Amino acid sequence: MKVDWLVIRSETISFRIDRRVPPILLCLAVAVVVAMVMNLVRGEYPISPLDIVKTVLGIDTGNPDHAFVIYNLRLPRTLVAFMVGMALAVSGTIFQGITRNPLADPGIIGINAGAGLAAVTVIVLFPSAPIYTLPVSAFVGSYEHLVIQTVRLPRSLVALLVGSALAVSGALMQGLTRNPLADPGILGIESRAALAVVATIFVFGSSSLSVLTTVAFLGAGVTAMLVYFLGSLGKGGATPLNITVAGAALTALISSLTTAILIVSQRTLEEIRFWLAGSLAGRDFNILLSALPFVMIGLVVAFALGRQITTMSLGEDVAKGLGQQTAWVKITTAISVVLLAGSSVSLAGPIGFIGLVVPHIVRFFIKADYRWILPYSAVVGATLILVADVAARVLLKPQELPVGVMTALVGAPFFVYLAKSKVKK
Repeated sequence: MKVDWLVIRSETISFRIDRRVPPILLCLAVAVVVAMVMNLVRGEYPISPLDIVKTVLGIDTGNPDHAFVIYNLRLPRTLVAFMVGMALAVSGTIFQGITRNPLADPGIIGINAGAGLAAVTVIVLFPSAPIYTLPVSAFVGSYEHLVIQTVRLPRSLVALLVGSALAVSGALMQGLTRNPLADPGILGIESRAALAVVATIFVFGSSSLSVLTTVAFLGAGVTAMLVYFLGSLGKGGATPLNITVAGAALTALISSLTTAILIVSQRTLEEIRFWLAGSLAGRDFNILLSALPFVMIGLVVAFALGRQITTMSLGEDVAKGLGQQTAWVKITTAISVVLLAGSSVSLAGPIGFIGLVVPHIVRFFIKADYRWILPYSAVVGATLILVADVAARVLLKPQELPVGVMTALVGAPFFVYLAKSKVKK
């Protein structure tokens, strides 16, 4: 079809547009103005179009209520409707153009639902924020609201954070070391973080959340370096088998030290007995918010490393041949693993096998691209912890099992299967 172009030139610029565009834009602009005026006119309190124009232009209409109704009620509502409609239409157009999908829409592909979930989470976390005070305060005082806001919602959010952190840290370790058995629990990172927390409580008594989080990070970091160092001393260097054996030996030693402290100090045992088995019970927003920044930083760093981990999973020599700075990748990955594993231990204690099982589940659908394995692992890990927590509360009701027991029931047989089928010297 032949297009009749309108060419516009000046001393500095020159461009052309379809001659049909200006009249169409003019008609659309008129339609928008008419629709906005009609939105301002209609309502329980009638205002004539002439009074609308006078009020907007600052001309006295003889009725002070006009200015209040227009500026405080109808004009903000009209402008919000204009911006929302424009934003949704443009985003839908961009989606359809990029994906070449005529059904692409922010609502259909879940973006609106995700934004709604984030908004609801902020409303519940910060109910005192001025914009949310009115809708939330209507529910304050009811038993259901009290249970949800102080018990169940914090517990569910902690489960989401812990599951995503453990799953992503396990995927990072498996991709970097090319070890299908790599996991923060199996390699001793979780147990060393737990020992650091137990030792801190034993020596200093009940410490603050920030102190326990910090010592958990330190314990996780020291263990990660120690396991890699011990694995490198074996024949053939840091092979998957050497690292697994070093992690298992270190885990046994650390667990023995933890048990010794708990036997000596009954007070320490009473304080953290349930926590040591991996539990989400009794978690509140203070605990959640203390570890949230570290988990978020760890996840952002992990997702940014997706391309590099994919290359490293092909072998360090291949990565170097492609010009990758492998030393920096290892250091950055170790920082992310320490942040994620340390945060999860400080939140819920040592929960095993999530970092082992989830990456293998994801690889059934996504084979080798860690740009997708890592975010999918975060989602699957969070879901698996939530399901395990529900099962832990339901199976022996009214008694409650630690969620770490439920994950071990699934993860231990899976570990045996992987050890027999995938680990090579």
